[in-house]
Amino acid sequence: MENIGFGELLIIVLILVLLFGGKKIPELAKGIGQGIRSFKKALSGEEEDKSKKE
Repeated sequence: MENIGFGELLIIVLILVLLFGGKKIPELAKGIGQGIRSFKKALSGEEEDKSKKE
């Protein structure tokens, strides 16, 4: 798989702006960030639980 260049990134951003509007994008990014954080927290919590049982 090739790396995403500047042109492709610009096209993706323009499509996002057209689909969601300029005001919704920060809210969408915040929600994605919180989801990723909670996913990482859940994964690290699972590893801690396994180590406590052993």
